[in-house]
Amino acid sequence: MSFDFAARVERVEPSATLAISNKASELESDGVDVVDLSVGEPDFPTPENVVSAGQDAMAAGHTGYTPSNGIPELREAIASKLRDDGIDAESDEVIVTPGGKQALFETFQTLIDDGDEVVLLDPAWVSYEAMAKLSGGTLNRVDTAPYDFQLEPALEDLEAAVSDETELLVINSPSNPTGAVYSDAALAGVRDLAVEHDVTVISDEIYQQITYGVEPTSLATLQGMGERTVTINGFSKAYSMTGWRLGYLHAPESLVSQAAKLHSHSVSCAVNFVQHAGLEALEHTDEAVLEMRDAFRERRDMLADLFAEHDVDVPVGDGAFYMMLPVAEDDQEWCAGAIEDAHVATVPGSAFGSPGYARISYAASEERLREAVDRLAEHGYI
Repeated sequence: MSFDFAARVERVEPSATLAISNKASELESDGVDVVDLSVGEPDFPTPENVVSAGQDAMAAGHTGYTPSNGIPELREAIASKLRDDGIDAESDEVIVTPGGKQALFETFQTLIDDGDEVVLLDPAWVSYEAMAKLSGGTLNRVDTAPYDFQLEPALEDLEAAVSDETELLVINSPSNPTGAVYSDAALAGVRDLAVEHDVTVISDEIYQQITYGVEPTSLATLQGMGERTVTINGFSKAYSMTGWRLGYLHAPESLVSQAAKLHSHSVSCAVNFVQHAGLEALEHTDEAVLEMRDAFRERRDMLADLFAEHDVDVPVGDGAFYMMLPVAEDDQEWCAGAIEDAHVATVPGSAFGSPGYARISYAASEERLREAVDRLAEHGYI
């Protein structure tokens, strides 16, 4: 049988990060020892108190449907957390989703029609492009690579890209794949453009709690931005809960009421007992989050030093757990060779819109990071 596939599906490619991870898994199934630095997944176990809360919730019978937008206790805890960040938030402005990716998907689908312009800052997380295309949007991209991935010096380029035709601008700080944390001056520049051109902005803050020596600012706290910002966050990164699939969006009630229709007709609700585990994570897990953050910082610094020993200068970000390693112009060929020859898995920078780089996730042990650098050096990749 020959299927007639929907054009929106044929517009996108599979996730590049998952494709590399799948390749690593294939090699490992053949007995190859692969240092997999391709996926942004903390190597720490989910904190014990969070696991226990999920188990207790199951034992207590929290295994059925919940209100579509999330259990009231969790939505209120999220709104309280957002208020602590300086955002004017109420619980009825929150949708709890099965992962931050679902929150993003629902936002794109709610806001973007065929032909609507979406502006991305490159390098940009791979799924932003796919989500824009699935919703029928067109892309206008701004390259921050010439500015060591910082937004402030790229504001003139952003100003040239944003216009009255722009429907949506996506900001991700701390950034995947660069680790950059955008300055208050940079975010003020975003605010000025968004207000001037009446643009809605997604502020993806999934790495908000993983920063080193800086305090990130939530975009919705800036004057004039509360009414036009969709704040996305989740539990995967800060709490090492990737497989639990729990995230959320916060937006003005008018947007939430529309996104909630899509939410109810697609996923119905996030998993009941997982929401109870998320409540525990928000309220009683600060110490574990700090321990993981400190470990990531030590790994970042060690990795930068190791590359420096090989005369490789890598831009070092102040957040998340990624580095963009400068590689050959054909970064896809470089990454393919690195996994085949050195058995080190990385993601081509071109997948994020920035060719000539490979993204490295340092959410791995110091031992494995050292092994990766040694292998890349031994096989001539650095």
